[in-house]
Amino acid sequence: MKHLLSFLLLSLSCTQMSAQGITPDVLQRLQAKGQLSASERALRNGLAANDIRTFAVNSDNQGEQHTHFSNSVPSKGITDQKSSGRCWLFTGLNVLRSRVINTRHLNELEFSQVYLFFYDQLEKSNLFLQAIIDTRQRPMDDKTVEWLFKHPLSDGGTFTGVADLVTKYGLVPKGVMPETYASNNTSRFRSLIERKLREDGLLLRKSSAKGGALQKMKEDMLAEVYHILVLGYGQPPTEFTWAPKGQDGDYAEPLQRYTPQSFYNEMIGDDLNANYVMLMNDPTRDYWKTYEIEYDRHTYDGHNWLYLNLPMEEIKQAAIASIKDSTMMYMSCDVAKELDSSRGLLDLNNYDYESVLGVKFGMNKRDRILTFDSGSSHAMTLKAVDLDTDGKPLKWEVENSWGASSGFKGHLIMTDQWLDEYLFRLVVNKKYLSDKILKAAQQKPTLLPCWDYMFAAEE
Repeated sequence: MKHLLSFLLLSLSCTQMSAQGITPDVLQRLQAKGQLSASERALRNGLAANDIRTFAVNSDNQGEQHTHFSNSVPSKGITDQKSSGRCWLFTGLNVLRSRVINTRHLNELEFSQVYLFFYDQLEKSNLFLQAIIDTRQRPMDDKTVEWLFKHPLSDGGTFTGVADLVTKYGLVPKGVMPETYASNNTSRFRSLIERKLREDGLLLRKSSAKGGALQKMKEDMLAEVYHILVLGYGQPPTEFTWAPKGQDGDYAEPLQRYTPQSFYNEMIGDDLNANYVMLMNDPTRDYWKTYEIEYDRHTYDGHNWLYLNLPMEEIKQAAIASIKDSTMMYMSCDVAKELDSSRGLLDLNNYDYESVLGVKFGMNKRDRILTFDSGSSHAMTLKAVDLDTDGKPLKWEVENSWGASSGFKGHLIMTDQWLDEYLFRLVVNKKYLSDKILKAAQQKPTLLPCWDYMFAAEE
């Protein structure tokens, strides 16, 4: 009787599954609805050999591009992250170099990205190994442990990582530690270190060592990582000489000797974590609240990135105040959405996919975030805004890190409507924030897990 009941339940389950699947009848109805008209067959022929964007370009939006901005921060030179996921680092250092160039009236300056990236990869390796030690009593299928092994290392990051790294390791000019092939093409080296870290993580979990012995094991593992990093990126300098150069290329001042820390103190000198606030526009969560993401940091002894969630209008007012005072900002967005790379234009009207495909795309920003259709993907340096006669923003401009030949002379221009939909993070100096924002930023943050959808490192 028991076996008969099981058979009947299984038969019923299979019948239900068959009815819920794509049956021959359903497929026949789908095929009938999928018949193409003559014009649609012509479109199908074109799509067989071309990118859909070729057909989706909105010709009504192809007029002369207005590139004037009412308020713009002076900029000197476009950087290029090449084939690496270091936009967060280039952007953070571009914000700092703009500040130094403008305050010290320098002809040129670029900080070494590979110098900080070396320590970023070393610190992230330590973060992973120590997190494995901290969680080694949990089972392998624990969600945090699983997340750690899936993400032992990355190229990406946020401004909080820049702040922690420069505070701990200082800065050096680019000429002191230049880029290498591996730093310009990071995926290969990173994947090899990831493999080694996963192996080391398993060894730490299986080890019976405790306390100091476990830390000695970790240090030996980090020594191997350090060795790999030196081979790929070079040995970070501990001392160097530097002086600013004039327009003729000669030194404008006598050479001085620096350590990376003393160079940072002279060029910047303040606490970036204390003086800047990360603002976020995340309509899936309450505004005027602070949030923090577990393990979303670059150094074990550093800061998880923490943000204040605000409506877009509040964020834009802070951005306008900063630009008017000639201060660039770190911002991040979903850069691939509606990007016309040939013009360097981010505009909701660039492409008309709905007319090409005959469907409606109706999700708003909140829907796109919740369904993982949109998220913060790329960091750039916000430097300009074009205001109308009433002081309302019409468009914005960012200095990008994809080289001077990309976009509009190395920049991207975005409409204000595009910014509303696809901006996520903006890091603003406290002096440009209202008392209400500053007070809200002091709240105790809600701690979000490391697998939260807002843990998306800019690359």
